Amino acid sequence: MVTLNIVILAAGKGTRMYSDKPKVLHQIAGKSLLRHVVDAAISLDPYKIIVVHGHGGEQVQQEFASMPVQFAKQEPQLGTGHAVQQAMPMLDDDGITLVLYGDVPLIQVRTLEKLSAESNSLTILTQILEDPKGYGRIVRDSQGSVTSIVEEKDASDEQRKLTEVNTGILAAPTNLLREWLSRLSNVNIQGEYYLTDIVAMAVEQGIAIHTSQPNSAWEVIGINNKMQLSQLERMWQAEQAKRLLTQGVTIIDPSRIEIRGELTCESDVEIDIGCIFEGRVHLGKGVKVNAYCVVKDSSVAAGSCIETYSHIVQAEIGECCKIGPYARIRPGSKLANEVHIGNFVEIKNSQIASKSKANHLSYIGDASIGGRVNIGAGTITCNYDGANKFRTVIEDDVFIGSDTQLVAPVTISSGSTIGAGSTIVRDTPAGELSLSRSKQVNVSGWQRPVKKTSEN
Repeated sequence: MVTLNIVILAAGKGTRMYSDKPKVLHQIAGKSLLRHVVDAAISLDPYKIIVVHGHGGEQVQQEFASMPVQFAKQEPQLGTGHAVQQAMPMLDDDGITLVLYGDVPLIQVRTLEKLSAESNSLTILTQILEDPKGYGRIVRDSQGSVTSIVEEKDASDEQRKLTEVNTGILAAPTNLLREWLSRLSNVNIQGEYYLTDIVAMAVEQGIAIHTSQPNSAWEVIGINNKMQLSQLERMWQAEQAKRLLTQGVTIIDPSRIEIRGELTCESDVEIDIGCIFEGRVHLGKGVKVNAYCVVKDSSVAAGSCIETYSHIVQAEIGECCKIGPYARIRPGSKLANEVHIGNFVEIKNSQIASKSKANHLSYIGDASIGGRVNIGAGTITCNYDGANKFRTVIEDDVFIGSDTQLVAPVTISSGSTIGAGSTIVRDTPAGELSLSRSKQVNVSGWQRPVKKTSEN
C-alpha cells in the first residue's frame, strides 16, 4: 500500500477578511474552513497530516491540538512552493504527498481519492471556467499534454485566454517533490516561490503528468473575503438541501434551511422554514420540524413533532412526542415515547418516561420522571442550592398542581397528588394528596395605591 502524506497550506493572513482571526478559522456550515479540509484529509487515512501555519499560528494549533495533525511554521510567507518546503523535513521519501489548501474548504473525499490514485506521476486538479480571471492557466502542447502552469500575472495575452485553470491541489511522489522544491526560483513578478513551477520540471524529466477534475465546481472555490465566504455558504447549503430532497425529505423552502454538521433523515420527514441543524442530528420516520427550530447533536424518533421556535441540544426525543412551541430541551435530557413538552417549558438533564406531560411554563432540571405524570403550569424543580445540584424523582402516575416548587433532593412517590401552589421539601407518601400553603389572610379596608398626578 502506498504511503500517503497530506500537507495543508494554512499560513495566509487573510487581510481581506478584515478580522483578527486567521482566515482558515472562519466558519462555513458550522466548522472552520481548515476543519473541513482536515476532516477530508483524515478520511483518506494518511500516514501524516501536516498543517503549515503562519499568521495566527497559535490559534490554529490550539483548535487542532486534539486532532491527528502535525504543524510546520512558514515565516515569512514567500509563496506556495516555500510553504510546502517547510513541511518536507517532516516527510520520508516513500509514497506520495497530497497538497491541499486551508482556504479551499469543500474539497470532497471522492475527488481526493481520484487525485491520489497515481503513485508514480504528478497529478494536478484542474477545472474549466468560463471566467478564469485570477487563476493560473494550464498550458498544454499540440498533443494535449500539460507542459506548464502559468500564473495570471506572468501570463501572456494568449495564455490568459485559456479556460482550464489550476486549482492548486496536486499529488506527487514525495521524493520527486522534494527534489523539485529544492530547485524553485523566485524570479517572477511576485518574487515568490511558486509550487506550480514543479510542472515544468516534471516535463523536463519526462515524468508523467495527469490531470483530474472535481465532480462539482464548488469543491475548489477558495475564500479570500467575507463575500466569498457568504456565497460559498449558500452554495453548500443548497447542495445539502438538494441531497435531502432527493432522499424524499420535504423541505418547505430549500433556501431557508441551515445544516451545520450532518443531518440524516428517514422517510416522510418534513422541515419548515428557518430551521437550523447543528452537529449530528437524526430525524426518524414521519418527524415534523416546524418553523425556526434549532436542533443540535440530538435524535428525534419516528412520529414526533417539534413545534415552532423550539430549541433541542444533546437530547433524545422518543416516538410520537410533541415538543413546543417555544420549548427548550437541554443537554442530557431523554424523553420516552408520547411525551408532551409544551410552550415555554425547559427540560435539563432529565429523563421523562412515556405519556408524561409538562404543557406550560415549567422548569424541569436534574429530574427522573416516571410514566403518565402530569406537571402543572409554573412547576419548578429547585435543583440548585447555590453550590450543588440535587435530583428530583417523580414516580409514575403523579399529578403536580400548578405553581409548585419541588425542592431537591426530594421524591414524589407513585400516585401522589400535589396541590397547586405548594412548596414540597420532603418525600411524599404514595397515593396521597400533599399540600404546603400559607394561611390566607383577607385585609378589609385596604386601598390600592393610586398613581400620583404631577402638580403645575
